[in-house]
Amino acid sequence: MAGNTGTAGTTVTSRVMAILGAFDAGHRTLTLTEIAERAGLARPTAHRLIGELTEWGALRREADGRYVIGRRLWDLGLLAPVQTGLRATASPFLHDLYGATLATIHLAVRDATSVLYLDTLRGHASVPIVSRVGSRLPLHSTGVGKVLLAHAPDDVRRAVLGAPLQRLTSYTITQPAALERQLARIRTDGFATTQEEMTLGACSAAVPVTVGGEVVAALGIVVPDLRRARGRLVAALQVASQGIARSLT
Repeated sequence: MAGNTGTAGTTVTSRVMAILGAFDAGHRTLTLTEIAERAGLARPTAHRLIGELTEWGALRREADGRYVIGRRLWDLGLLAPVQTGLRATASPFLHDLYGATLATIHLAVRDATSVLYLDTLRGHASVPIVSRVGSRLPLHSTGVGKVLLAHAPDDVRRAVLGAPLQRLTSYTITQPAALERQLARIRTDGFATTQEEMTLGACSAAVPVTVGGEVVAALGIVVPDLRRARGRLVAALQVASQGIARSLT
């Protein structure tokens, strides 16, 4: 529902969902008017519901009057099984990987046709990073996303390849046939790489986390340049991925 500009439903629940759905990765802070417009609600209705959501902690009003998602929703999100199980199990392996590389580390899962970031450890190198814990990004332009897309069900791949592939930088692969060939190589090679496809100055490598023959997550690393260290970083990712998989079984 993120970014929904249609008319919201008639129930209070549907209107509240429309308000929360107005926020997404590209709209992290919104004014009252922007929320009302994106949720398809009359401004007085939005004002009343936003006030109640703010009081409860689902939203927070900043000093400049704009609204952001509140801590209460984050706390609830941590109770989701995908968070408490996979994230907690993977945490020590992510920290070991970070300690060995001092690079930005990502743990992610697929959410429909997006990649959902469950955990992120920020590296020492100055690399532009747009992902945050809980954020969603396109599958086709991120290392972890490509791994998850390569191992996604056929109908998911068809949906992604059949829709316009957003060009985020001049290096983003937007030709379906080229992306499909890359996905096939990922399944064969066991890892994915990106070269400044999500943001300029950021390259990534990623591997699947496989449990019982099923890819349950992707583990990735983001660095300024992969040319010299790709083999070493992929090997480190694979060791961490295998450790996570063993702990999950």
